[in-house]
Amino acid sequence: MTTNSSRSVIVTGAARGIGRAIAEALMGDGHKVCIFDVNGQALAECRSQLGEGAHVHYVEGDVTSDDDCARAVAEAVKRFGSLQGLVNNAGIGVSSLRPDAEVKHPSTEELTPEIWQRFFDVNVLGAVRMTRAAIGHLKASGWGRIINNTTSYLTMLRVQPYGAVKSALESTSAVWAKELDGSGITVNVVVPGGPTDTEFVADIGIARQKMLRPAVMAPPVQWLMSSESDGFTGRRFVAGHWDASLAPATAAAKIARTIGWPELTGDVIWLN
Repeated sequence: MTTNSSRSVIVTGAARGIGRAIAEALMGDGHKVCIFDVNGQALAECRSQLGEGAHVHYVEGDVTSDDDCARAVAEAVKRFGSLQGLVNNAGIGVSSLRPDAEVKHPSTEELTPEIWQRFFDVNVLGAVRMTRAAIGHLKASGWGRIINNTTSYLTMLRVQPYGAVKSALESTSAVWAKELDGSGITVNVVVPGGPTDTEFVADIGIARQKMLRPAVMAPPVQWLMSSESDGFTGRRFVAGHWDASLAPATAAAKIARTIGWPELTGDVIWLN
C-alpha cells in the first residue's frame, strides 16, 4: 500500500512479531518509524536486519517507565522533526506466566495482585504513558493517529488477566476517540482476530502454520496512517477479516465496528 505522505510513527514492542511486521510495512510505505522495544537483543537483531537511515530510529526502553516513554517520544521528534503516529502494540500475555496458559487459563487463585498489576502496567498504562508523552506532538502536527492493539472480545471474556486488562484499553480507546474528535487526531483499535504465530503465544495445540501471520495486522494500520482515513475514528478492525482484493477504504468500511460495547448503552439509567 502506498500512502500519499511520509509521516513519523512510533511503534511500541516493534522489534519482533506483530510490532515488527507493522513497522516494516509502514517503512515500506515511506513512513519514518521509531522502533521502541524493551528487548535489547531483539532490538539489535532488528537493527542489523533493517539497517540505519533517516527512515528509522531504534530506542530500547520499557513502556512501564514514564522516563523511557518520554525519551522515546523525544528521540523520535528530534530524529524526524515531528510526530504524527503512535501504535501502542507492546504487551505481555499469559504465556509469560507458564507455557500452557493459553490452553489452561490462569485461575483466580493463581493470579496474585502483583501479576494483575504487572499486566495492567504493561498492557494498559504502557499505552497511557505513551499517549500522554506523544499527544502534545500529535496536536502540534495538526494531524495524528493513535492505534491500539487490544484483543478479541472472546479473549476479553475468557482469559484473565490478559483479556480483562485489554478490555480496559478497549474502553480507554473509545474515551480517547471522543475526547479527540474533531482535532485531526483519530483513535482506532486493530486486533489480529485469533492466535498469531509469534513468541507472544506459546504452544496451544495448533500447528504454527495454521495460526495468523503477524503481517495480517499491517494493512489496516497502513490505511489508518494515510490521509484517506481522515475523520475515521472510534472504530475497531479485526485484521484477519481484511479483504486485500478490495480498495483499502472499502475493505476498512466492510470490517469496521464501533469500539467497545455500544449495544449495552440502552441498559443505562441516568440519574438527574
